[in-house]
Amino acid sequence: MKKIVECVPNFSEGRNKETIDAISLAIKKTPGVSLLDVDPGKSTNRTVYTFVGSPEAVVEGAFNAAKVAREKIDMRTHTGEHHRMGAMDVCPFIPVANVTMEECVEVSKVFAKRAADELGIPLYLYEESSTKDYRKKLPQIREGQYEAIKDRITTREWKPDFGPARFVPDWGATITGARFFLIAYNVNLLSTPNQAHRIALNLRENGRGPDETGRLEEVKGMGWYVADYNLAQVTVNLNNYNVTPPHILFEEVKKDAKALNVAVTGSEIVGVVPLEAILMAADYYIEKENLFILDEDQKVRLAIERLGLNSVAPFNPKEKIVEYIIAEEQKEPLASLTVREFIEEITSRSSAPGGGSASAAIAAIGAGLGSMVAKLTLGVRKFENLDNKMRELVPPLHHAANALIPMIDADTDAFNDYVEALRLPEETRKEKQVKEEKLQQGLKKAIDIPLTTMKLGDEAWDAMVEIAKFGNLASRSDVEVGAKALETGIWGAYKNVAINMTDITDGAYEKQTLAHAEDMKKRAADKCREVLDILEARAE
Repeated sequence: MKKIVECVPNFSEGRNKETIDAISLAIKKTPGVSLLDVDPGKSTNRTVYTFVGSPEAVVEGAFNAAKVAREKIDMRTHTGEHHRMGAMDVCPFIPVANVTMEECVEVSKVFAKRAADELGIPLYLYEESSTKDYRKKLPQIREGQYEAIKDRITTREWKPDFGPARFVPDWGATITGARFFLIAYNVNLLSTPNQAHRIALNLRENGRGPDETGRLEEVKGMGWYVADYNLAQVTVNLNNYNVTPPHILFEEVKKDAKALNVAVTGSEIVGVVPLEAILMAADYYIEKENLFILDEDQKVRLAIERLGLNSVAPFNPKEKIVEYIIAEEQKEPLASLTVREFIEEITSRSSAPGGGSASAAIAAIGAGLGSMVAKLTLGVRKFENLDNKMRELVPPLHHAANALIPMIDADTDAFNDYVEALRLPEETRKEKQVKEEKLQQGLKKAIDIPLTTMKLGDEAWDAMVEIAKFGNLASRSDVEVGAKALETGIWGAYKNVAINMTDITDGAYEKQTLAHAEDMKKRAADKCREVLDILEARAE
């Protein structure tokens, strides 16, 4: 799965359109980056940019933006309402999908080192990237603003983490680091702003003060009136949606509003939101209402409806959910082909896509057929007694089929990495060493992908056996074909593991990996035979 990091750099320029546009262009032109939003403020004299991409791409995008700012922004003449200490004032990196906070910490340090080395600017680490408690939070580091840097930066306590420990008058200093995704979220009330603020004080972490803290952690908020909508809102920042997600805030507002006899009329997300936060809401309501929903688009629709996200403005998932905004760049070139096009691609005079991609597709079809039979049995009147059983069996088959689809492209991508390594020079001893390391990495990736295909397929067997026992017998042949396809896909993936293992030099890795793969291959053969025997016995 592709790794997605969000970067939200704040620049101390919100009035000069030429400079604002030049920074935007620098980000846009960075390969692998999608610029989601540019928000300039004249009174603050500050512009906030939001873009996403791979860890490597966002470092490049942030550096390219900083490079333009180095040329065009002069802090010696800067004034504005917002606190600031540098031309690029703050540059956070935020994990969005398939990326850990630790990885984002490393991303921030890679960016800081490069910016310090190439632009000659001082940078401080903050939030998760900082190990110093006295300078971990933004207000701590920015205390005294730009004007205080001259005296602070030369002291031992305030030596920058990267770059020169001296005052750079035209730049100031930059703060960078890793933090959680911040969701700006508003809940709508048909009430007075005082009632909205009262609810906000009940919920926000700081509450009404040290002696009366609020109920929800990682929440900052207040109540206000929005004339354009003719309603009040509890407006909050959710600093960590893993601690307090939008749906929990929404339900807590509803609770307090009910006690005050106040009507709640939906909510809105300001800016963009990670898919995970929306799916968390969907899963909450699915469990709460005992619903049976598997497809991602239906889960997203459920969350939108239950949270009332269309109440003040249309919530278009393709424009509001980070992963969907960049979906075109994340598009899977092989899995997105028609069946005809995919087969024609395989028959072409090229070694990729090959057996690994084909095996993933075949295994996905196998698990998919099992899922289909379970769904055709679920909800049928004469099989009502099996509804609970089918509700248990559909998810593992459904998820296995969907998880196997990305492996079609992943296998080809892994092969391409190995081919790229083959092209590396090997004139010097150092080059030979680097090339060998890259070849071994490429081989292990080329092994790991089909091994993952095997693991995903293997997870479907127990449900497939149960479908053979309880599924609609009218679909017997579908289960039989599904079982054989699943076995064949796993067998084909095994063959790709084995052939790529030939040049591996790590003996322990080879022994352990092959043993695991052989166990799954044997289990596939055994389980396939079990499915076929069960169906044959039922048909007698």
